Amino acid sequence: MATTQKPKVTEEYVNTNDIEVQDYIEVVAKPKTIEVKLPKNNWEIKDRTYIIADNFSPLTYTLQCKHTLRYPLLWFDKETGNQEELRYATNQNSPLVKDQKGQVTLGHVLFENGTLFVPKEKQNLQKLLSIYHPGLGAKYYEFDATGEAEDDLDYLELEVEAMNAAFDMDIDIAEAIVRVEVGSRVNKMSSKEIKRDLLLLARRNPSLFLELANDDNVPLRNLAIRATEAGIIKLSQDQRTFHWGENDRKLMTVPFDENPYSAMAAFFKTDEGIQIFKSIEKKLK
Repeated sequence: MATTQKPKVTEEYVNTNDIEVQDYIEVVAKPKTIEVKLPKNNWEIKDRTYIIADNFSPLTYTLQCKHTLRYPLLWFDKETGNQEELRYATNQNSPLVKDQKGQVTLGHVLFENGTLFVPKEKQNLQKLLSIYHPGLGAKYYEFDATGEAEDDLDYLELEVEAMNAAFDMDIDIAEAIVRVEVGSRVNKMSSKEIKRDLLLLARRNPSLFLELANDDNVPLRNLAIRATEAGIIKLSQDQRTFHWGENDRKLMTVPFDENPYSAMAAFFKTDEGIQIFKSIEKKLK
């Protein structure tokens, strides 16, 4: 009985002229074709850019793009509850192994200087990086110009809000906020210097500035510090008790493991502390 000789398949290198992709041929069995399930939102065909998520950007970084027993690369399908093998093949329409058929040309995904540009013609690579790859959000992220613009706009609005608040702020409150940043050095600063540092803080860190501006304890803590520096009240060496400076009468005990001036600020809000606060305020004027 005559036997039919199967044609031999040889490996050959393919030049795609793409910087980020180096291809080679691998022979695989022909599986059953299954339609790729994309996210519920509409997939937009466009050029996409991907950026390494680390703070440093290596000159080159090769992203794993093929599942192996030693280095698994899987995508979990929430609808079916199955894990699907991933593989980037430049001659296939899907990065899911179960959807690929015939010979596949495997590609290596290479980030250069921390970035990777993928044109809209390479939909299989885009879908691997934007939908299926488990490294998305951990090892790299997709650059979103619209999202970046929205974030920049939010930050600019926050900065404008902080700058406007700084311009209109009373000098006493401004001193209290600047003291948080520079400490006792604020005592030697002029009102213009305080205002300048206040505006710089509002521009450099608007969220922190607004948090301090809305914190009622900041001016109260500043008052306690000023009163201590003026000798109106005294803080013991162990920083556990406050006393009147003129007669050494005890005012309050600082709770364990709490900042003494924050504790005094909280004390000023009590019925007993309000009277002491008003007395200190008069003596500082």
